[in-house]
Amino acid sequence: MVGYGSMEEPSLLLERRQTGRQREPRWTAPACCGANGLFSRVTALLLMSLVGFGAFFCFDNPGALQTEMKDVLSITTSQFASLYACYSWPNVFLPVIGGFLIDRVFGVRLGTVIFAMFILAGQILLSIGGFLNWLWFMDLARFIFGIGGESLNMALNTYTVSWFKGKELNMVFGFQLSIARVGSTVNFLVMGPLFHHFKTNYEEHFALGWILLIACSFTVMSFICSLLLGWLDLRRERVMLSSVNLCGETESVKFSDIKNFPATFWFLCICTMAYYGSIFPFVSLAQGFFNEKFDFDEQEANFIIGLVYLVSAIASPFFGFLIDKTGKNLSWVLMAVAVSAISHCLLAFTYVNPYLSVILLGVAYSILASALWSLPVLLVPDHQLGTAFGIMQALQNLGTALITMGAGTIVDKYGYFWLEVFFIAWLKVSLISAICIWTVDYNSTNSFLNLSANKREENEKIDNIDMENLINNNK
Repeated sequence: MVGYGSMEEPSLLLERRQTGRQREPRWTAPACCGANGLFSRVTALLLMSLVGFGAFFCFDNPGALQTEMKDVLSITTSQFASLYACYSWPNVFLPVIGGFLIDRVFGVRLGTVIFAMFILAGQILLSIGGFLNWLWFMDLARFIFGIGGESLNMALNTYTVSWFKGKELNMVFGFQLSIARVGSTVNFLVMGPLFHHFKTNYEEHFALGWILLIACSFTVMSFICSLLLGWLDLRRERVMLSSVNLCGETESVKFSDIKNFPATFWFLCICTMAYYGSIFPFVSLAQGFFNEKFDFDEQEANFIIGLVYLVSAIASPFFGFLIDKTGKNLSWVLMAVAVSAISHCLLAFTYVNPYLSVILLGVAYSILASALWSLPVLLVPDHQLGTAFGIMQALQNLGTALITMGAGTIVDKYGYFWLEVFFIAWLKVSLISAICIWTVDYNSTNSFLNLSANKREENEKIDNIDMENLINNNK
């Protein structure tokens, strides 16, 4: 099989053949320029990141416009929260189906293109809802956007493992998160001022429609990048096809196989659901919190909210690289959840400068995302990874939908202090789940989730030797 990161594939442009039996020595393309070489992998990573950039920019459009949308549409906080809940509801089950379809039917290339089309259609319809000043239509648009949104993230995770499984995986997940969160940060910085600029020339609902339509350009970029990524992956597959065939037939995927997933995987799903359920609803509703408790104006409130994503964008590649070098993924996850809880406690119970709390939250978020999303690779067979990522995304969105609805109701009835207590409770659930993963793994006969990088590499070498011996014995 083609070696990871080094490949001497013959260049079709440089190969010269003589007629007859003899052939001249072949010119070979540099390893970095091969279909699985460094240049191709960097290009693939950039395309994956740009697909995520467009999706995340538009995902948080309502969060950046919370005050404006509540005023224009004359809605309450709980009604505003429905824009996020409607995004999450289809993803309670669709990522599982989408993951299975990617593993069994579409493949990752076609699946990514289809899901990118859904986010493009959803964003276009959201802008139309803004023009018409119809909340119900905007809820429908967010539902359609959601059909593609989380399934697209799951498809990108599958792409990432396919291209980068090995020592670089944590860093690549961190880099992808970094670029995607730059999209969220840019959204929080530009959408509010852009709305007020358009409001000077148009009625408020028309201004809302126009800026949401402008945001569509980023989903167009995501769609184009998904096409280019599919072409690049197809080129890579064709070059590697002969090597893949040597390994035998691909194992069939059955949905019933999920019953064989280990207990640690299901604890990981709960940990993910509870943690992200404290992050995304907080970001979507935090503008009012900073306005009320710290007397921030709208622009400063949006800036500090965007700081969560900005810090994670800067820190994620660094922590991903560090986790690749050190291993100990579970220890990093435990630390990230604990630091996030401390951050929310500072926001809820003190008047310490909120920038400190938000920066801590951004750092913790970047650590968790870099360490957590590579764990399914250690728990689930490669041919079932699409299904596994789909289950994680589905449960995450079930939690996000319910927690967002509950958060909106809590704000309307009890205020933002109890909202923070609510988020702290979910972080406790996440922490307990992470401890359960560590306990089960530590007490197992084959503990591997919290190994150091060196120890994991030694085990992989032993496994590779055993596999080579097995193949040789079957020849």
